[in-house]
Amino acid sequence: MTIKMAVSVGVLCVSLMGCGTAATVLQDEAEAAQGLRRQKTYCQSIPRIYSGLAYDFCVLNAPPDPTGVLVPLILLDLALSGALDTAALPYTIYRQSMDGNILVYWRPSRS
Repeated sequence: MTIKMAVSVGVLCVSLMGCGTAATVLQDEAEAAQGLRRQKTYCQSIPRIYSGLAYDFCVLNAPPDPTGVLVPLILLDLALSGALDTAALPYTIYRQSMDGNILVYWRPSRS
């Protein structure tokens, strides 16, 4: 894979509105969790390591899209997110060790 091709794949992934890697690595974790809650996913949390793939799987693990348009886009995004998650692996390993998982549905602790 040439650098030009890698950059174009990255630009394509970021340009997709629902790119899992862009939603979890480049955005605040609260925005990523809000996007998953909007999809009504059944996932409780997602790991930061390969979080783009986990985000896409959580979107698939939601009530079915009545239009059926979402599934082919998510399947395309799985491949793109896998490549970008691999590139962001050193950063996401650090964030996972420092901050833990991204919580989708969280409750404040009771004291």
